[in-house]
Amino acid sequence: MQDTPHHPHDDHQRKRNRVLLLLIFGLFFGTMLVAGLLRFSGWRPQGSKNHGELLQPPGDLRALSPRLLDGGEYVWKSGERTWRIVVAAPVECDAKCRKVAHDVDTVWQTFGKDADDVHVLWACATTTCAWPKGAPVPATLKLLQPDPRLRAGMPRLDERVPGKDGELPVYVVDPYGFVILRYPPGFDPAGLRADVAKLLKLK
Repeated sequence: MQDTPHHPHDDHQRKRNRVLLLLIFGLFFGTMLVAGLLRFSGWRPQGSKNHGELLQPPGDLRALSPRLLDGGEYVWKSGERTWRIVVAAPVECDAKCRKVAHDVDTVWQTFGKDADDVHVLWACATTTCAWPKGAPVPATLKLLQPDPRLRAGMPRLDERVPGKDGELPVYVVDPYGFVILRYPPGFDPAGLRADVAKLLKLK
């Protein structure tokens, strides 16, 4: 049997194929490795980040049924897809407190047809508290009676931020009664709006 002639071109082609194969493997596994390292380092794409602080563990208000300021009970109903924006009002609501109320109402209004699925809870510090005068009133506003258990369920409620004296944190509570997001004093309302808008799409 006659041997097939050996051509240098064949060696060159085999080497080229091996290099291409190694490059493909390198790109594939290298991308997976980088993605894994980024994930474990806590990095996420900008579009998937929360603007508020994701509370871990979340505050748990499930066993608590807050009382409404005008009587009655506010119940967390897990069967309803209702999200809550919660503000723990101070004893004296000054200009900064009124600004938070105005910002929360502005955020609430941007949800349009989904606004009924977002309740605004104003957790009072006294039985004489009221929604701040001059601030538009969200249709889903609920004034809650003073309850130390409710305030205790909102992590770092009394934590102050330098230069933000008198400003209030805001929280988001899920349909089951878990406090899942915290926005520190001086937060950007646009971030609150973006986070809740994403949550509304989960229903």
